[in-house]
Amino acid sequence: MTTTTLDHAPPHSAGLGRILQLVNDGLGRLATPFAFFTRLYVSWQFLKSGYLKISSWDVTLGLFRDEYHVPVLPPELAAVVGTFGELAFPVLLVLGLFGRLGAVGLFAVNAMAVISYAHVLFSEGFEAAIGQHYLWGFMLAMLAIYGPGGWSLDRVLGPRLGAGLGVEAGRPRVTPETS
Repeated sequence: MTTTTLDHAPPHSAGLGRILQLVNDGLGRLATPFAFFTRLYVSWQFLKSGYLKISSWDVTLGLFRDEYHVPVLPPELAAVVGTFGELAFPVLLVLGLFGRLGAVGLFAVNAMAVISYAHVLFSEGFEAAIGQHYLWGFMLAMLAIYGPGGWSLDRVLGPRLGAGLGVEAGRPRVTPETS
């Protein structure tokens, strides 16, 4: 009876497996704080913008009338909706309360900002500005897909509400249909 090399793992593979497991475990422990600090960072960007808009409402209305080209909505309504989105969705996201809704809402606000100001953002010399919007969009997409993480009200309230808010121990919920 002969054996092949496929029947036995090389002796060094156990050590490599252990190293990979340690790396995986270490990075896994960073998921919750990483999600939390991502939520704080991206929310702060929109809260600053919303606060600036509400503190200088006449200027904001002028910008929506003359500079921003929001499709479909009249400028006054676009100013109210945009400012509300920049102030309400970040609060949800910071708290991790309906965190995915907050992330999707801010993603929509970010997309509308890019669309409305595309004539400037896609001009030469504004590469850094559009790059920031891409970064925020990516961060918000990640939070929407993976959830707000373990340090969130969704994690605390989800079981009480009997709702699958998609957060279990800081990881996205995987169901048999999605795995």
